[in-house]
Amino acid sequence: MSKEIVIGVIPALFIFLAFMGVNIAPLIIGGLLIAIFAYFMIRQSGGSMSLGQKKTKNSVPKTNMKFEDIGGQERAKGELKEALDFLIHKEEAKVYGIRPLKGILLTGPPGTGKTLMAKAAANYTNSAFVAASGSQFVEMYVGVGAQRIRDLFKEVKTQAEKNNQDSGIIFIDEIDVLGGKREGSHHREYDQTLNQLLTEMDGMSTTDSPRILIMAATNRSDMLDDALLRPGRFDRKIVVDLPDKKARKQILNIHIKNKPLGAEVNLDRIAQETYGFSGAQIESVTNEAAIYAFREKSKSIDSKHFSLAIDKVMMGEKTDRETNEQERERVAIHELGHAIISEEVNPLSVSQVTVSPRGQALGYVRQNPREDRYLYTKDYLEKQIMVCLGGAVAEEIKYGHRSTGSKGDFDQALRLVHSMIDSGLSRLGIVKLEMLRKEDIQEESAFILDTLLEETRSILEAKRALMEAGAAILVKEEVLSGDFFRTFSSEEHKEVS
Repeated sequence: MSKEIVIGVIPALFIFLAFMGVNIAPLIIGGLLIAIFAYFMIRQSGGSMSLGQKKTKNSVPKTNMKFEDIGGQERAKGELKEALDFLIHKEEAKVYGIRPLKGILLTGPPGTGKTLMAKAAANYTNSAFVAASGSQFVEMYVGVGAQRIRDLFKEVKTQAEKNNQDSGIIFIDEIDVLGGKREGSHHREYDQTLNQLLTEMDGMSTTDSPRILIMAATNRSDMLDDALLRPGRFDRKIVVDLPDKKARKQILNIHIKNKPLGAEVNLDRIAQETYGFSGAQIESVTNEAAIYAFREKSKSIDSKHFSLAIDKVMMGEKTDRETNEQERERVAIHELGHAIISEEVNPLSVSQVTVSPRGQALGYVRQNPREDRYLYTKDYLEKQIMVCLGGAVAEEIKYGHRSTGSKGDFDQALRLVHSMIDSGLSRLGIVKLEMLRKEDIQEESAFILDTLLEETRSILEAKRALMEAGAAILVKEEVLSGDFFRTFSSEEHKEVS
C-alpha cells in the first residue's frame, strides 16, 4: 500500500511545484540519479533490499536425502557421520571432553556426491540447512560479500529457531572462490569476505543454541588459504573420491530402481566398463540408456542401450561429420591398431571398437580394465604407452605414413612418459621434472618412445592380416564389440596357422 502512495504523491508534488513556478529540473535529475544508484545497489546485493524487507534466498527446503541414498563412499560417509554424532549426542561427547567440530571440508573431483552428503547430513542431524555458492560472495563493491556472510549465519539461526531445531548447517559450495590463498596480490573485497567468514567461525561457541556447523566443498583443497584450514575452523577434511567398482554397482542399483531393465543386463559388467566415472556420470549413463530405449520404443532397457549411453557420456553425442571411404578405412586401421595392442598386452581389455564419430573423435576404442588400479608399475605404464602408439604404427604399416589423427595419442603417450620420469622409473633415476634440463627430458622421452615404437611395430607386423581383415568388417559394421573382436581374432589366428 505504501508503494502506491509514494507513486501517487511524488508526481503530484512535482506538478504542484511546477505550478508554483519552482524549477523542478534539478529535482528530477537528482531523483533519477538516486534511483539509478539504488537500483545498482539492490542488484549487487542480490535483490536483498526491498523497501526495508529482507529477501531470503539461501534457505533450502527440508531434504529427504539420506546417506543410504548415496552409493559408495562408505569411508567418507562413516567419517562424516562420526563428526555429526557430536551434534546429536552432545551430552555423551561432553563426558569425554570432546570439542564439537566447527567445520567439515569435503574435497574431491566434481560429481562425486559432496553436495548430496551435505544434504544428507542436515537430514541425519535434523538441522536447519542453508546453502550458498562461493561465487555469491564475490562482488565488485567492498563489503557486500562480508555482509552476505553475516546474513548467512543469521539466516540459519533464524530458520533453526523457527523450526525448533537444536542445530543448523551452513553449506558453502566452491569455497575456493572466496577462500583462496592470499599470496602476493590483495583484493579488498576478497579479503574482507574471507576475514568475515573466519571471524564468524571463531565466534561460534560450542554452547550456543542452536549450534552451527559449517560444511564446505571444493575440488581444489590445495588452493585454500591456510587460515581457513587450521584446527578450530575446518577441523575435519573428508575426501570424497571417485567410486571403485563395488561403489559404482551400488550407484547403478540406486538409479535403476524406477527403470524397466532387460533380463540380460549385467550390472557387474557395466560397473566394470564405467571405470573412472563419477557418481554423477553413472547417473547420467542410466538416464541416457533409458532415453535410447525410449527412442526405440523398447519395452526394456537393454545392454546395447547402456553401451551407447557409456559412449555418449564418455565421448559425447554422435556427430553429423561425414567421412569418405578412404578416411573411414584409415580410421578403422588406426583403431584396430589400438585394439590389437591392447588385447596383446592386457587380454580381455577391449570393450568396443568403433568408427562412428563422437565429439572430436572420428573413432575410438573403449577399454575395459578388469580391476580398478591405483598404483602403476613401469611395466604397466609401458604397456599403456604402446596402446597409445598402436594407432599411428598401424597407419605406418598399412599406408607408409601417419596422419594428424595420432596427435591426441601422442599427447597421452608423452604424459605417461613424463609420469615415468617423474616417478623415478626411467634411466635418469629419482629426479624431478622441473630440476632437469629440457634436453635431458627430450632425450629420455625419445629413448622410451623409440624403444616402445619398435616393440609395437613388431607385434602389429605379425598381425597385419588380422588388422586388415578386421578393418574391412569394422568399416562395414561401424561398431565391433569386444567379444566379437576377440572371437574374430582367434578364428583369424587359426586360419593363419
